[in-house]
Amino acid sequence: MPVYEYQALDAQGKKRKGIVEADGLTQARSRLRASGLYPVSFKESRAKKSGGESWLSFSLFNSVSAEEIFVVTRQLATLLGAGIPVDAALSSLSEQTGNAAMKKVLGQIKTEVNEGKTLAQAMGSHGKVFSPIFVNMVRAGEESGSLGVVLDRLADFSEKQQDLRGKVKAALYYPIFMAVIGTAILAVLITYVVPNITQIFDEMDQVLPLPTLLLIRFSSLLQQYWWAMAILAVLLFFVARSLVASPSGRYYWDSIKLKIPLVGPVLHKIILARFASTMANLNRSGVEFMTSMRIVRTLVNNVRIAAVIDEATELIGKGKSMTVALAASEWFPPMFVQLIAAGEQSGKLDDMLDKAASAYERDVEAAVKGMTSLLEPLMITVMGLAVGSIVVSILLPIFEMNQMIR
Repeated sequence: MPVYEYQALDAQGKKRKGIVEADGLTQARSRLRASGLYPVSFKESRAKKSGGESWLSFSLFNSVSAEEIFVVTRQLATLLGAGIPVDAALSSLSEQTGNAAMKKVLGQIKTEVNEGKTLAQAMGSHGKVFSPIFVNMVRAGEESGSLGVVLDRLADFSEKQQDLRGKVKAALYYPIFMAVIGTAILAVLITYVVPNITQIFDEMDQVLPLPTLLLIRFSSLLQQYWWAMAILAVLLFFVARSLVASPSGRYYWDSIKLKIPLVGPVLHKIILARFASTMANLNRSGVEFMTSMRIVRTLVNNVRIAAVIDEATELIGKGKSMTVALAASEWFPPMFVQLIAAGEQSGKLDDMLDKAASAYERDVEAAVKGMTSLLEPLMITVMGLAVGSIVVSILLPIFEMNQMIR
């Protein structure tokens, strides 16, 4: 779905800027009017459209490394906090960075700033590097005169997201390693050991038990038609990929992912944590609330949940509270909604969103650890049974031969 940068006027006649995701300009105008804004102009953004990230991606940025952006953001916040002008700070960072792509981007941003653009406008023209949340928070920081503080928040936010992503990846490394090793062992046994043993049985002209016959047939089939199986696997992969890439297929697949045992609840909590953390940072930085909702829906990386956020945004645009809008969907659990309600009633919505994000991040870490502790013995058991079945199938004829000799 395309993302448009817009300029609009609010009810007081003040100019507003932001982004809106829509199927076309007509829908974009309708969404702005539903938010109480009068659209003035639109420009299709070069920022990455929603749905393009992997389910484990927590990066705010679409190219260059997240670590590189994090470092640059933190350094820029420090320099601006020390009173150094934006162009001088960008020049200093461009000279310091060892990343050629980042150096080029910083140089281009400095040129655009010197030509009269704001920092947010300059960053917005590099949509492959800076995401909508980054650009909108910088814009809000410039308008409020607290750019250094906002950049610090961005760096903190990025650091937390990277930390959570790192913990999830680290927890999955061992099970993936075990799966690769186990598959390699099975492949060697079936394609090398079994054929050699089969030759011995053929020479002895012995009647083989059923498990051994099945193993030999499977090994022979794999050796003769491995290329056909490989082609079939590749074809199935591309067919599945094309189906998932379609709007209806993506919606169906994203719905299924949330219902997969063990994995689904973790994905759901990751989305809730990202939603809460992003909303807290955007609101605290002064980004207009409806704009924040539209930005968040592009970051959840799940079309099913994005549709729910769209519905909630429409309800909020009609005057409903955030609590009522989110409670209308089963995808926002009672605890999450209660924290939002407490935040709205106390006037501390940002703090409650932070608490919700922290709670679900802890839940994700605990769930991943629990899933890993369950997967490890399960994988060992499955691999043991597979290897054991092959070994038993090979040994059965030998045992029968010994009995015949006796």
